[in-house]
Amino acid sequence: MQTYHYVLASQRFLLEEEPIHEVIKERTRHYHEQEKQIDFWLVEQPAFLETPQFAELKAKCPQPAVAIISTNAQFITWLKLRLEYVITGEFQAPSEAIPDALASLATVS
Repeated sequence: MQTYHYVLASQRFLLEEEPIHEVIKERTRHYHEQEKQIDFWLVEQPAFLETPQFAELKAKCPQPAVAIISTNAQFITWLKLRLEYVITGEFQAPSEAIPDALASLATVS
């Protein structure tokens, strides 16, 4: 089982009000230069929020929500400091409640 760390915010805040695409682009470039494997993912309407253990968290976050999920705790801490108005946390997956850490409920159009 793997520990996943996340920052969670409303889709409007994270994708429209913050320059998150620039942050992800820069971080991806840095990883490629360091020959490091990507260990973070942007997930719209993350499925883990539907589990009973996250019901209270889901109620706190304006919907639809977006999460940046990573196996790198330091990266998530850095994002929290940079973005400020986000919720952070962690979970274990795969598990019975969360079979896929990166699952999304968003429909593809």
